[in-house]
Amino acid sequence: MEDFNQLRSQFPERTFLAIDFPPFGKSDKNIQGWGIFTYVGMVMSLCEHLGIDSVDVVGHSFGGRVAIILSAVRCALVHSCILIDSAGIKPKRSLKFRLKKIKYNLYKKMGKNLQGFASADYLALPQNMKPTFSNIVETHLNNYAKASNSRTLIVWGENDQETPLYMAKRLKKYIRKSRLEILANAGHFCFLDCPLQFFALVKKFWEEE
Repeated sequence: MEDFNQLRSQFPERTFLAIDFPPFGKSDKNIQGWGIFTYVGMVMSLCEHLGIDSVDVVGHSFGGRVAIILSAVRCALVHSCILIDSAGIKPKRSLKFRLKKIKYNLYKKMGKNLQGFASADYLALPQNMKPTFSNIVETHLNNYAKASNSRTLIVWGENDQETPLYMAKRLKKYIRKSRLEILANAGHFCFLDCPLQFFALVKKFWEEE
């Protein structure tokens, strides 16, 4: 969670609980059969174990998936939410992608080699993580975003290629109590690309509480 050290240093009056989700950071790498709801359950169990009954959640990319679901299913726990270049919204699919998927399904039925269909991210994963990866990316959270009742700040990099800007606009549409802030000339790690602007937005958002 080193990426968020600057955020912690900017708000020394706040208590931060930073989580390295398995298999990231220093957490366990040997996991099998996990899905996004496993991570959500882990966060809820940790809060219960520590006696935490209200949190301000900050989630970047994958962490945003967890934050969206938490905001929908545990509204009492999530006091407010900050989503940074969050994943989870159903992506737009081109005709080329749909044709490739049809070809993939045909090859799979015929028992042919499927290596050419996998993404670089997928191929780089250890074997035990591939089912988890597939499970998570195929779980779309549009309806959970619509069910969220938490006050939410959505911060996005204008040039984000991993979770494109249209996803931010959909989140803004789905989450009733949300506002969207777009950081110019920033990518998927907009909070690192434009730290001063990001900290100012967070400060204002938390002060409004």
